[in-house]
Amino acid sequence: MNMILEVDADGRQARVQPGVVLDHLRNAAERRHLTFAPDPSTHDHCTLGGMIGNNSCGVHSVTGGKTDDNVIELDVLTYDGERLRVRDVDDATLESLIAQGGRRGDIYSGLRDLRDRYAGLVRERYPQIPRRVSGYNLDRLLPEYGFNVARALVGTEGTCVTVLEATLRLVDSPPGRSLLVLGYPDVYAAGNAVMEVLAQGPLAVEGIDDRLVDAMRAIGMFVDDLALLPDGGSWLFVEFGGETRDEANVVARRAADALSKSANPPNSRIYDDPRQARAAWLIRQSAPRAASRAPGQPDCYEGWEDAAVPPDRLGPYLRDFRSLLDRHKLTTGIYGHFGQACIHTRIDFNMKTDDGVKQFRSFVEDAADLVVSYGGSLSGEHGDGQARAELLPRMYGEEIVGAFREFKTIWDPAGKMNPGKVVDPYPLDTNLRLGPSYHPKQLATHFAFADDEGSFSRAIERCIGIGNCRQTVGGLMCPSYVATMEEQHSTRGRARMLFEMLRGDSLSDGWHSEEVKEALDLCLACKGCKSECPAGVDMATYKAEFLSHYYEGKRRPMAANTFGLIPWWARIARWAPALANFATQTPLLRDIAKAVAGIAPQRQIPAFASQSFVDWFRKHPASPPSGERPTPTRSVATGEGAIKGPVLLWTDTFYNSFHPEVAQAAVDVLEAAGFHVEIPGSWLCCGRPLYDYGRLDLAKRMLRRIMEILKPQIAAGTPIVVLEPGCLSVFRDELANLFPTDPDARRLGELCLTFAELLERHAPDFELPRLDRNALFHVHCHQRSVIGAGPDMRLLARLGIDVKVPDAGCCGMAGAFGYEREHYEVSMRIAERALLPAIRNADDATLVIADGFSCRGQIAQGTGRQPLHLAQVVQKALRQQPLNKSLAADPAVQR
Repeated sequence: MNMILEVDADGRQARVQPGVVLDHLRNAAERRHLTFAPDPSTHDHCTLGGMIGNNSCGVHSVTGGKTDDNVIELDVLTYDGERLRVRDVDDATLESLIAQGGRRGDIYSGLRDLRDRYAGLVRERYPQIPRRVSGYNLDRLLPEYGFNVARALVGTEGTCVTVLEATLRLVDSPPGRSLLVLGYPDVYAAGNAVMEVLAQGPLAVEGIDDRLVDAMRAIGMFVDDLALLPDGGSWLFVEFGGETRDEANVVARRAADALSKSANPPNSRIYDDPRQARAAWLIRQSAPRAASRAPGQPDCYEGWEDAAVPPDRLGPYLRDFRSLLDRHKLTTGIYGHFGQACIHTRIDFNMKTDDGVKQFRSFVEDAADLVVSYGGSLSGEHGDGQARAELLPRMYGEEIVGAFREFKTIWDPAGKMNPGKVVDPYPLDTNLRLGPSYHPKQLATHFAFADDEGSFSRAIERCIGIGNCRQTVGGLMCPSYVATMEEQHSTRGRARMLFEMLRGDSLSDGWHSEEVKEALDLCLACKGCKSECPAGVDMATYKAEFLSHYYEGKRRPMAANTFGLIPWWARIARWAPALANFATQTPLLRDIAKAVAGIAPQRQIPAFASQSFVDWFRKHPASPPSGERPTPTRSVATGEGAIKGPVLLWTDTFYNSFHPEVAQAAVDVLEAAGFHVEIPGSWLCCGRPLYDYGRLDLAKRMLRRIMEILKPQIAAGTPIVVLEPGCLSVFRDELANLFPTDPDARRLGELCLTFAELLERHAPDFELPRLDRNALFHVHCHQRSVIGAGPDMRLLARLGIDVKVPDAGCCGMAGAFGYEREHYEVSMRIAERALLPAIRNADDATLVIADGFSCRGQIAQGTGRQPLHLAQVVQKALRQQPLNKSLAADPAVQR
């Protein structure tokens, strides 16, 4: 039920099944500069069936309307099995349908009689505003709307029929866009300005207030991008369109000029750089995360989150709404679709106590009365469901609510379709997710969960069900969902399982729950949710914590020893790499080794280098890539002979034992830049593979040892270059979560840098040759989520390299995940989604760059191309060496 059946560009319409994701339709329509106008913030994962059920809207509803405005025809099925196509019908057709009799005739007869009896009340009591979403669309049955049964069914929330197919209207989508951001003194002034902004003909008008921006700063979100906002205490994000970007910019500048002459002119900025425009839009889109949980602030919840009023009364409404919050001693940030006066909030209700729930009910009742007094709608986007249906009589009166009941009965006489919603609803303060009866287990944990008051259960409560983890177009999270399309294997599904485990009703085995273990099994620990989830869910950490307790008193699987302990196996193999390779590379022995270790037979076991990087470093004097640079003396943590000063090169297991040429390249470049390169004087390992198998006790011991051994470097502030992003993420992420009060842990995390960060911060004057080449750069998941790739991109630009980052998300290898027999198929499905095809389609002159060891392995084994580490690119540029290598030509692979 997820197929696009037809896109008729000439007829400006499309036929779809209800499971089609909105962005899939929009991408198909955009080829002809058309689009489906409603676009909720969940556009990359919401389905059209869900949008029809809720009567969804979104950013661009200013010009395109709600979902019901864009539905032409529906193919629906009633609970008792009647299937019919519905749309607008004229009087003659209506009478003909009724005359046919049967269940279909009864439905149309009932709808006609309902319309005739309630037409006057509907005209009198339905708010004439852009975002009237509450209640059923009985107005669509009126003659002036053409007795449109399809549009009357939009927004019924699954209470009347099941939608099997929809014919939808497509509208123009201007290819050129320009963003104008307006800064006003406060949110009330921004609300007052909406009508004069709308007079400029924008495609979208969105708003946020200062409380959300302050929360983003406290969280550390978009610090650089927030600085680009014009001065103000509230901001309107106003988008304009044109045939080209230049044309759109002209319209935006004209609007800014007109608004500057208004009685209360705003500060303004036009974002004509597409990258800056995307960053600005991301600020608006991230409002739910900032609104839900800020450091040092109480949790905030939905419950009154999408009321709408007439746009010309938005300013006064917001002032009265804030006064209402103050009277109830509640706070919220305010954001939403200001152009249609639909306001979103996350309010600091106390949903875990009786008094808190009573306060919640009292506020919601008062808020409903306030909205009604302004001629507004309780819901302007999300629908009523249970949360607001009890309040519908306040908005419409009992007679219209009775008409809703009759409308539902016409379609669903037995009352089986989604009972307790919209009609005869459950009370709004029952069936709460939390509530006074919610007493989750408080369990001891290895991680501190400092941002969640030290509580694992509070961390799990972060998930509020937005569902961004179900996106299938772009983004990093959630690769296992994309591969399986199963809710169980999404971040949201896993968070729900952990929530139920802590609640203890349906899942009562706690840390030993097999159901939770199964849900977590396909989590690649990519950390994508940590950065992309609007609520900041961190499933990689939750998985490691769960597994650490799950295996207490149990024998771990072979993979936990084979892969989880790879640092120790590599250390042993260092003494006899030829023997180790004989056991893992010789055909018969290799197959036995794979079977014993749980490795997929399709995988190649990486070969150990004949000489580790550490051995090379200690035995070989510095040898410059050219005769034009200084040659500092290389040493092992001595700090002697530096030019720019010492830098510690972290000797991770992978680039020490398997690909030492990467670390050697880093040494060459760092010395060329004038650094004195050191390595740790003792064997150290960050323990990255241990987290995948929940070996947190051992991981903590290893980190504690690192902080002890490197205490002099930490005290001296010596920069530490970490070539493997997965290792660097340990120092930037897990370290602080395991040792939240240790100043050495905090300082160590600050000192650890990527190769590009080191050069940018400490050698900005290092001259690099230009290569003028194209490159595909696959950014490691952990780098995307907790580190950032900005310095890498800038370094490549300095080299004259035109970089494209494949829209691939995770590579699918994820450390040992893709090597494991039971995960191989999922791993390859993830890789084949975009990454491997992009590399296969690249010409031979295009560089393939990947810094992650497992990413490089997935690319090499899937395409036959050996990627370069960024350090190798710079090294070879300095040496002017050839940059293209296939696997067959790579001596590191031929070992």
